[in-house]
Amino acid sequence: MTERSELPQTLTDRVQARVNDARLGVERRESATRPKSKRQRRARPASTNSLSLEEVRESRSLRRVFRDLGVSYRRYRSQTGDRVTPGLRDAAYNFRAEPSLTSLVAVAAFLDELDLLS
Repeated sequence: MTERSELPQTLTDRVQARVNDARLGVERRESATRPKSKRQRRARPASTNSLSLEEVRESRSLRRVFRDLGVSYRRYRSQTGDRVTPGLRDAAYNFRAEPSLTSLVAVAAFLDELDLLS
C-alpha cells in the first residue's frame, strides 16, 4: 500500500507528473530504431522551427496529456450524457492557443472536480 505522503499533493504536481510520464513516451518514440511511417507529415509552422529540442518535447508532452484528458472527458460524457461544461471549453481553447503547464492545469481542474484524474 502506498502512503498518501508519497503521492503528489497539489493538482499542479499531479499534472506535472503526467507531463513527465508523457515526456518519457515522447523521448522513447523519438529514439525508436524502427523505420518511420511513409505517410506525409504536416509542415511545421515557422514558429516551431526556432524552438529548441527541449521546448518541442515539452510541447508534445503537454499536448499528449491534453489529448488523454480529452479522451477521459469524452468517455465520461458518453457514459453520463452530461453537456460540456462552458468553463472547460474556455480552458481548452486557452490551452490550444498557448500550451503551457498553467493552461493545462486549468483544464485539469474541471476534470478533477468530476474525479476523472485518478
